[in-house]
Parts: sequence; C-alpha cells; structure tokens
Amino acid sequence: MANKGTTIKAALAEWQEQNKIELSKATKVELQFRWPPIEKMDNSLSVLTNCELLSLSTNCIEKINGLANLKNLKILALGRNNIKSLSGLDSLADTLEELWISYNYIDKVKGVLGLHKLKVLYMSHNNIESWSEVVKLNTLESLQDLILKGNPLPEALGEKAWQTECINKLPKISILDGIPIIRDSDI
Repeated sequence: MANKGTTIKAALAEWQEQNKIELSKATKVELQFRWPPIEKMDNSLSVLTNCELLSLSTNCIEKINGLANLKNLKILALGRNNIKSLSGLDSLADTLEELWISYNYIDKVKGVLGLHKLKVLYMSHNNIESWSEVVKLNTLESLQDLILKGNPLPEALGEKAWQTECINKLPKISILDGIPIIRDSDI
C-alpha cells in the first residue's frame, strides 16, 4: 500500500504542536522534508497571516496554491518539489522579496513578473532554455540576486559565456549564480 501524502493541515498542526506557537502568530514556518511528503498546497495555509518566511522545500508539491491570505510573506522556499509553473504567486505581488524555487521543472518565468518587491530569485536546476525567458526578468525592478545555473540555457553556453551574456542582458542584477557582478561603472 502506497503512503498517502501529508496534508498541509496535518503538517501545520504538527508544526504548531512542536513549536508551541499559535499558527496565526508565527513569522517563520518550516514544513520541509515531510514524510510522507506534502503533495498539495491548499487554503489551510491561510491561517499563517503573520508568516514572513514559509518553507515547503523537499516535498512533492506540483502546484503553487493557497497563498492569498499570507499578506506578510517575504520569503517563500519551494525548492526540490515537482513544480512546473510559477502561477499562483499573484497574491504576493506587494510583499514577496525572495523566492527559492531551485530543483523543480519550471520552463517559464511568467508567474514572477508581477512580484514588484522581488529581490532574490534562486531558480537553479529548472528547465529555462531560452533567452526570451531570461530577458523577461528585466521587468522585475527590485531583482538583485539571481541564480539560474543548472538550467539548460546556461549549461549549453558554458559558465563564462553565460555570465557575460546574462550580465549584459540583465543590467540591474548585482549577483549572478552566487558571484557578485563588478561592472565597469562600479570601478
């Protein structure tokens, strides 16, 4: 008999029991590495009204969902899941500053383009394979720190060519793949 995934509701109840903090007052909630893994994000997350950091990394989540009431969320960690699309982030447009979504199956950046305050996007080891997707990140006025290594595009170009081209195409970022960018204008 196959294990049924852990529900968000059950994971939150377990987290509250272990941490002795009322969910509505919690500012940092970490639900990563659940066994059996969480498979679905849902509206059970809506109780996290004061949450600033939510980690659901290393589970089996396929879709981003249930974030509408998280009006204080600044950091969302969804790395090492089964996510194929960045849709479901719209409600975080005015608060989310960091999105950690490496090791998923994402090939389009569309879902992050409305995140006005996004400063950090860690999106290594996904399926980004075209410059047209990378260049769209220029619409993110606040983006400073970007990780895309391990995607098909940077892997195909090679590290040096990737860095040079990406720095030219994304003039606002200051850190690429963990390395601070020094531009001629900085010297």
